Amino acid sequence: MLPVIYSDEFLKHDTGRFHPERSERLTAVVKALKAVPWADKIEWQLPTPLETRPVMPLLEQVHTRRYIETVREIATGGGGMLDADTPISANSYDIALLAVSAWLDGVDEVLSINNPAFVLARPPGHHAERNTGMGFCLFSNAAIAAYYALEKPGIQRVAILDWDVHHGNGTQEIVESDARIAYCSLHQSPCYPGTGSSSEQGAYNNVLNLPMPTGSTLADYQPVFEQKVMPFLKDFQPDLLIVSAGYDANAADPLAGIALQPEDYGLFTDYCLQLTRRIVFGLEGGYHLAALALSVVATIESCLA
Repeated sequence: MLPVIYSDEFLKHDTGRFHPERSERLTAVVKALKAVPWADKIEWQLPTPLETRPVMPLLEQVHTRRYIETVREIATGGGGMLDADTPISANSYDIALLAVSAWLDGVDEVLSINNPAFVLARPPGHHAERNTGMGFCLFSNAAIAAYYALEKPGIQRVAILDWDVHHGNGTQEIVESDARIAYCSLHQSPCYPGTGSSSEQGAYNNVLNLPMPTGSTLADYQPVFEQKVMPFLKDFQPDLLIVSAGYDANAADPLAGIALQPEDYGLFTDYCLQLTRRIVFGLEGGYHLAALALSVVATIESCLA
């Protein structure tokens, strides 16, 4: 069985008509997962309600109080734009907090069963920096989950692998000065947000950025995984792996120019499983609905193999 942490509440983060980060992303994935022949191997779980999980102390460990309050004020005022790309609706603050809770549930599940879990939540988080959100992201889910995990017994090192097509500038900014967390990103370059140079290595050589040329395919990604990603992660020896699982590097995706196929994410997952079975997969980008759904199916199917 593989836990998938999901709630229809995540559909209430309203980004408006024609925004690529829309609720249909989740409904497409849910529909696909319920149609697979091995659907009975998925254990659907609701995220822990905010009333019973105090997420604010962890949130304030990662984001400034002023920024958190800005998001809350925009939402309580009926909604507005955080930046040109990042809408906040009246429900978005509460839904973003619930997404954080879901990622923390992912950590709890993985550490409990020593097997992977998938967090199917939105809004995404890897562009959210300490004092501002951007790029559709409100709170830095992966970084918050990493710090939460480090409070658990026996967890001394956490690695974050970000295979979203865009560099996770927010995640890197938050964790790069902490020797207990390693961050590795494969991302299209040049591309939004323009960060993620291979020269950025973190305060403790704990950052590995792997810019990928436009048009890259699996034939380009596979040697990078084998020769760079895997040695970096193995050397770090994480007690937990968090994957910022964005699926916008698909050839069909409208927002970028990498040429992966959905089944390629099954291979990426196999690489991760060679390192550890303690993996929290959390949804980041992916804006072509069919390609996104098939990619999540490939990820989870590899975990169940």
